[in-house]
Amino acid sequence: MPGGALTPLPPGAVIGILGGGQLGRMTAQAAASLGYRSHIYGPEADAPATQVTPLSTQADYTDQAALRDFAKAVDVVTYEFENVPFAAAETLARYVPVRPGPGVLHICQNRLREKNFCNESEVPTAPYAAVADLAALRQQVEKIGRPCVLKTAEMGYDGKGQAMIDRDSDLEAIWPSFATAAATSGVILEGFIDFRLEISVLVARGMDGARQTYVPVENHHKNHILDQTIVPARVTPRVADKAEGIARHLAEKIDLVGLLAIEMFVTADERVLVNELAPRPHNSGHWTLDAAVTSQFEQTVRAIAGLPLGAPERLCEAVMKNLIGDEVASAQAALTDPNVKLHLYGKAEARPGRKMGHTTKLIRRGT
Repeated sequence: MPGGALTPLPPGAVIGILGGGQLGRMTAQAAASLGYRSHIYGPEADAPATQVTPLSTQADYTDQAALRDFAKAVDVVTYEFENVPFAAAETLARYVPVRPGPGVLHICQNRLREKNFCNESEVPTAPYAAVADLAALRQQVEKIGRPCVLKTAEMGYDGKGQAMIDRDSDLEAIWPSFATAAATSGVILEGFIDFRLEISVLVARGMDGARQTYVPVENHHKNHILDQTIVPARVTPRVADKAEGIARHLAEKIDLVGLLAIEMFVTADERVLVNELAPRPHNSGHWTLDAAVTSQFEQTVRAIAGLPLGAPERLCEAVMKNLIGDEVASAQAALTDPNVKLHLYGKAEARPGRKMGHTTKLIRRGT
């Protein structure tokens, strides 16, 4: 509890991870270095995370019996992605600590709740509105203005579940693709931000309420998928301080125990607007594996296990490059540069748009 003494999980305790992707894989590796075992839960066979730990449960997130058995086999539960059904987190929380808490997951997995939370916490975002039907879409497009972006409130990522609305867009033709989502999880219309760059900030908060933020980093996308992260972001000290302050504030308001990644837009006049939240390690934080005192994965484990947080300072400048699809075929060639670190995720099939691994180039000035 904030303000109280820490009672960390002892070595040999088991960390349950919902999701078997690369974020779970790297979290399990960090847990092992701290003396913990990891148990992976997810529906996929031979998932990347299951390759680095012998403990795994292959089951659907709606399988109540499997969830109960999983809860009995672990000492704490965390997530490696935020599209885990909220009901699964609620079920697990009846038997075992879940960190970040199910309430954090509930906010972060829905764009409407996310933006409502930010605005209620006095943190600015793009203008937005919920859209229930075609008539409401027409009304809100008129109010927010074009260009704007229509998004499903849940499940969309890497550009999926989104449609740009510009001057010539036909709203009647766009709406049918969103009608089902509008009737279930919701649809959100967001004003288009003509931003100078996109940044992200990682913030960790421990069980004692202590917080640590990582330096803001600069993100560049290709085809709506993160391509490169530049460390640190090329922003003024004023913007960096503002972004880190927002991160610390939101971590406190949301009662975080764990790690929260916050994507933000920086405008030409140096406004900082929050775009999305993720209650887990984040692609833009992969640089921390090689260029920070404490990686985002170790920090996650420290926070949820009740250990003191590690120092977040960067050791040098860096550029993280995602290896997407067939780019993985030439991954080892990057190692001809002795300042490049390579991380492959153990995925058998390289598909278009699939993140197969990443490299981090360390830039050490004056050496």
